[in-house]
Amino acid sequence: MSCPVKTQIVLSDSFDPWHNLALEEFLLHKVEKDQILLYLWQNQNTVVIGRNQNPWQECRCTLLEQDGGKLARRLSGGGAVFHDLGNLNFTFIMDRELYDLHKQLQVILDGVNSLGIQAEFTGRNDLTVEGKKFSGNAFYFEKDKAYHHGTVLVHVDGEKVGKYLQVSKEKMAAKGVQSVQSRITNLRNYLPDLSIEEMKGTLMESFQSLYGACPEPLRIKDTEYDLGELYEKYASWDWRYGKTPQFDLVLETRFPWGGIELGFTLRQGKIIGSTIYSDAMNAHLIQEISASFLNRTLNSAELLLALESLQVQEEDQMILQDMKEWIGEKVKNV
Repeated sequence: MSCPVKTQIVLSDSFDPWHNLALEEFLLHKVEKDQILLYLWQNQNTVVIGRNQNPWQECRCTLLEQDGGKLARRLSGGGAVFHDLGNLNFTFIMDRELYDLHKQLQVILDGVNSLGIQAEFTGRNDLTVEGKKFSGNAFYFEKDKAYHHGTVLVHVDGEKVGKYLQVSKEKMAAKGVQSVQSRITNLRNYLPDLSIEEMKGTLMESFQSLYGACPEPLRIKDTEYDLGELYEKYASWDWRYGKTPQFDLVLETRFPWGGIELGFTLRQGKIIGSTIYSDAMNAHLIQEISASFLNRTLNSAELLLALESLQVQEEDQMILQDMKEWIGEKVKNV
């Protein structure tokens, strides 16, 4: 007989992305067996990039900071997003055995649909209304815990999305669109009086309807927990920007599951540095692929052996196969 699921709603009173991402990781470490949390939070004037993305390629970083904004990097994979106070972020944090993407997304869909807005799940990680995205989602897994987080665009400033995010022409061509703004929508376009507080209330009701009643929501102020080291990590230059080495060889391509920019630093034909920038959803796999190339000789046979040495989940076999075919072809011609 399975144990009943323990539920809790957590609300952050901070608009600081480094605090909110630190709290998200803190809650991930604290979540209990048979427990699922719904964490709701907002960031002011922020660009959040995926775990393996190159900040300068995704964001006009200098302009953002000149305007008083912040760059943040999350643990999960996926692409860059702009947050302001017209956006509500949600995170489902749980015992990994409770992870159920369909059920988690159903919380968001039921909440939006209850407002009279017809929403649906499309693509690899998007929630849409009339074909336009109002919610992008990303995921992070540890051995026995997981989280799934995303956005709900209520009344985000579309001009700032275009001002601070920069999307490659290759990525736009792959998506068949002309700009970032053209493929997103605010829920206020369908319900003009919708507020963030109403959206919060709707999601909390939907969560409890699907997972069971919760105690009173836990409201976290900036100083409530000692997030010291975690906050310092998310605020640090190294975490947000990282090192940008001068690569001896750079290979780039785009697959249906995401773009890849692979940079090698070489010494006497050996790979002594390997970095992959990517908006692929599986952040851990991208890092494993990058690490597998270290100390290998730069030839296709060696790099294919590196890829074949990786143990991956069945759902990631396609990514690995695509990488093998691409690397085999590209490095053969180096």
